[in-house]
Amino acid sequence: MTDTSIGTPAQLRDPDYTPPLMKAVPLGIQHVMAMFVSNVTPAIIVAGAAGFGFGSNSPDFPELLYLIQMSMLFAGIATLFQTIGVGPVGARLPVVQGTSFAFIPIMIPLVAGKGVDGLAALFGGIVIGGIFHTCLGFFIGRIRFALPPLVTGLVVTMIGLALVRVGVQYAAGGVPAIGTPEYGSLLNWSVALIVIVVTLGLKFFARGMLSISAVLVGLLVGYAVAILTGMLPVSSIAASWSNAASFALPDPFRYGFEFSFAAVIGFSLMAIVSAVETVGDVSGIAKGGAGREATEEEITGATFADGLGTAVAGVFGGLPNTSFSQNVGLIAMTGVMSRHVVTIGAIFLIVCGLIPKVGGLIRTVPIEVLGGGVIVMFGMVVAAGVSMLSEVDWNRRNMVIFAISLSLGLGLQLEPDALQHLPATAKILLTSGLLPAAGLAIVLNLILPETLEDEATEEISGGLSGSRA
Repeated sequence: MTDTSIGTPAQLRDPDYTPPLMKAVPLGIQHVMAMFVSNVTPAIIVAGAAGFGFGSNSPDFPELLYLIQMSMLFAGIATLFQTIGVGPVGARLPVVQGTSFAFIPIMIPLVAGKGVDGLAALFGGIVIGGIFHTCLGFFIGRIRFALPPLVTGLVVTMIGLALVRVGVQYAAGGVPAIGTPEYGSLLNWSVALIVIVVTLGLKFFARGMLSISAVLVGLLVGYAVAILTGMLPVSSIAASWSNAASFALPDPFRYGFEFSFAAVIGFSLMAIVSAVETVGDVSGIAKGGAGREATEEEITGATFADGLGTAVAGVFGGLPNTSFSQNVGLIAMTGVMSRHVVTIGAIFLIVCGLIPKVGGLIRTVPIEVLGGGVIVMFGMVVAAGVSMLSEVDWNRRNMVIFAISLSLGLGLQLEPDALQHLPATAKILLTSGLLPAAGLAIVLNLILPETLEDEATEEISGGLSGSRA
């Protein structure tokens, strides 16, 4: 049923239509609320991996705030690239950009324990990887054949599996607390479980804005519980607020620029996966919002914007950007295809990114509270990968490709010391788990025959595939 106060059915399917401002602003903010937590979480994870202190008196406190600030600012700028466009750049569709989870398994080994010193190579890789990503726009249509659901579903599943450990560590008290009596305490887990329960309750039993913003509301409830239990002193909140500036502009090459072969290769290879994800999101928006297929121009423009947004973000200390799939579902739910609605949301993100006090408040969220939220989010990443894999024809050939790729990728991720004799660059790339799994799956999918004889795979599959053609 169409809300006539927003527009006619024909208008709602038009990307160039702008609903009345009183409707457009809440719809734009709704898009931000749906992606806000997911957008800033990668910055917090990378900061934690680098060893940044989370206390307001920590010497690394300004750097943590800056990473959060840039996540918001350049998510907004990259979204404007998509909605408004610049020449051939941008799909000119309601595509919401945000910091990508996909690159986290690549970023963590690059910065692990290095503090600020590890960031020059990280952002050098992001800039060069973003430029490579932009170039993919010229021939993205020609490489899609090499990335069927078997490969993309495997990669997305691997991303989720690589991150669930981080979620559990956060819920138990955070990486710095490992080995201490407080790690895994009943209080820590209680707060995290409250976030999970509230999030699931709202997702399944609420409607409208509450359902869409379930993770955000769950974190707010957990935040309140942390204050009431004394886990988060009010004085700490006040200190974080007062120590953060009211306004700050981004600082180009704040951490320097260093060429790291491992970083460049890692970001460039993951850019291919990210580009295909964006193509899928643009196709989903066109189909779900306008009831048509995405045009070649829209897909190419979206890929250009994806890469350009990442490269520009890297110059100023922002992490890689990609299109956010949760907002694709939101468009299908609201039925509002207007790109100008998403532009309003992008402006809101930019304003937040220019106000470090917003980052200061985000920083005060206890790691246990964040753990409850990311357990849900990372679990959903795994579920999204499984959903993509449901489109695969599970014949013997595809089972063998999936089994070998998953086993090798996940195994190297779980046991990085197995590659201790390799050069540092190769070790970083291979122990991410993602790159060896994706690379092996792509190669096997291209070279193996479409059908394998029963005798060739019966022993490998243990007879489990015997009933499949």
